[in-house]
Amino acid sequence: MKRRTLDVLFSIGGLAIAALLLVAGIVLSANASFANTYVHDQLAAQHITFKTADTLTDEEKQQACLVTYAGQKMTTGKQAECYANNFIGLHLEGIANGQTYADLGVPQTAAKNALTAAQKAVPVDQAKVDSLQKAYNDVTAQRDTVFKGETLRGLLLTSYGFSEFGAKAGQAATVAYLGAGLMLLLALAGLVHAYTTPKTQGFAVPDKAREPQKVTA
Repeated sequence: MKRRTLDVLFSIGGLAIAALLLVAGIVLSANASFANTYVHDQLAAQHITFKTADTLTDEEKQQACLVTYAGQKMTTGKQAECYANNFIGLHLEGIANGQTYADLGVPQTAAKNALTAAQKAVPVDQAKVDSLQKAYNDVTAQRDTVFKGETLRGLLLTSYGFSEFGAKAGQAATVAYLGAGLMLLLALAGLVHAYTTPKTQGFAVPDKAREPQKVTA
């Protein structure tokens, strides 16, 4: 095979790969842009604002990101992660000794059963009923608060995860663009080399001078 032909074939292949990488980069960039815009718009619509620095409690001041984002409106995935884990998560730990919505189902059911039994007792001990009613109301209120907190926390972390997919897509797009640029340069270099190489030059042609000579008797 002629060296020029081989160079041209490799260059065409390089151009095709560069084109594919360019298309991939464009698609990834579009996905990254969509993810970032979507997360921004959805979070901004919630009108969630971080507490200002002067209103943070001592416990909240120990959370570095709450200090960093103090007073800011939530519009990014990183802010959503901070608010979910370092604000909501922090306060959820202080409710019912950190028990979750599922955990509180057992004591709530037990409190309800105890209250029902006291109400059906004969004679009715009103003081006991009132005490059990208060216990049931307290655990129900705790469970409702934890449910709301866990739900909001989950939604914010979902937004954060979506924003991370966008960030990864942006990074992948950059790599694709760099790869496309590199392949384009290599392909152009191959074409230049092809047209500066003599047409008659072959590739991996055996060196006749090194071929063993026939011995004649």
